[in-house]
Amino acid sequence: MKLLRYGPRGQEKPGLLDRDGRIRDLSGNIPDVTVDRIGMVRGLDPQRLPIVEGEPRLGVPVAGIGKFLAIGLNYADHAREAGLAPPPEPIFFTKAISCLNGPNDPVMLPRGATKMDWEVELGLVIGRRCRHVDEADALDHVAGFVLANDVSERHFQKALGGQWDKGKGCDTFGPVGPWLVTPDEVPDCQALDLWLDVNGKRMQAGSTATMIFPVAHCLSYVSRFVTLEPGDLLITGTPPGVGEGRKPDPVFLEAGDEMRLGIAGLGEQRQTVIPFALEVAAG
Repeated sequence: MKLLRYGPRGQEKPGLLDRDGRIRDLSGNIPDVTVDRIGMVRGLDPQRLPIVEGEPRLGVPVAGIGKFLAIGLNYADHAREAGLAPPPEPIFFTKAISCLNGPNDPVMLPRGATKMDWEVELGLVIGRRCRHVDEADALDHVAGFVLANDVSERHFQKALGGQWDKGKGCDTFGPVGPWLVTPDEVPDCQALDLWLDVNGKRMQAGSTATMIFPVAHCLSYVSRFVTLEPGDLLITGTPPGVGEGRKPDPVFLEAGDEMRLGIAGLGEQRQTVIPFALEVAAG
């Protein structure tokens, strides 16, 4: 299944994408898309669900995300472009829940930003409590997979004391979606192509096959240090082609730039970069 949430920010309704790419309304069956309700819509005939007309805004495809964690430097070629050796163990950090954003909502330049960057990533939503989970069993704890853009401000991340969280959790820095895709539709999460364009130019192209630490290993590893609860989100690193790594000169995002990104089978996103404002755009 491909589950989604549509409508104005804060007023999203649950939906399902049918085989023809049309949104079907689930609000008569469940109040919202949460991991504990996925089982309630299995077996429904999408053709019997109401069609949602037009092109509504899409929100983060699952409600109730409690933690937003991320793996860093998880592609060997991305580590090389950053001038770093591949890490001996997974690096992970947190992104603020307040940075969550719909897949096509504007992304805002933070106040004082000088090095805003992009990162297309595979994300997974936890379906069962994870605490010291064995790698062999880790994927059994996944409710679904998502496309994510780990938007980053490199100056904040690296020059202000070396705390990555400073450059990772700014408002709007966590576009997720368009859909939550259940594992039955992702036969091999280590064989997915990823890409990202800026202003129509291909910047990132890679495959989850080149991860240093596979998805199951990442999930198992994080569960040694942090208990993951149903609904938590873990994103798993980005392939090469980020702006900071461009040669001969880095390229960073400016107001008016457009990012488009996608993962095979998980859909696409499109974001326009907007100037800083004290109020986050409603989307």
